[in-house]
Amino acid sequence: MMRLADLKKDLDLINSIDWEMTPEEAVRLYLEWGNNWSRGNRMVNSKGDVSHYFVLNTWEENPVIYFIRRNSEEAVELAKFDLPDHLKTHIKANNTHKGIYALEGQAKKWLREELDAA
Repeated sequence: MMRLADLKKDLDLINSIDWEMTPEEAVRLYLEWGNNWSRGNRMVNSKGDVSHYFVLNTWEENPVIYFIRRNSEEAVELAKFDLPDHLKTHIKANNTHKGIYALEGQAKKWLREELDAA
C-alpha cells in the first residue's frame, strides 16, 4: 500500500483524483449503477469506469485517510496515511461518531496542498 510520499510522485494518479467524490456517491454510482437515474450527474456506463478518491476513516484511534480506486467490481485501498497532528485534533474534537466520511474542509485543503493539486 502506498504512503503519501509515494502518491506525491505519481502525477497520473494525482490527476485522476475526483475531489468531489464521496463514499455515498461511490456506492450510488458503482454498486447501484443499474438502478439509478442520473439526476443530471455522472453515470457509470460500464465495468471499465473507475474513480479515484479519498475517504476519512475515523474507526481507528487516530483518523486516517485512504486513497481508493473503485469500479463496479471492487474498491481497492491504494494508499493510507495519517493526518498532521493539528488536523487529527480538529477532527477528533468535531467528530464523535466512528465511520467513513468524505474528505472535507481543512483536511481536504491540506491534502490538495500536499499533492500540489490546489
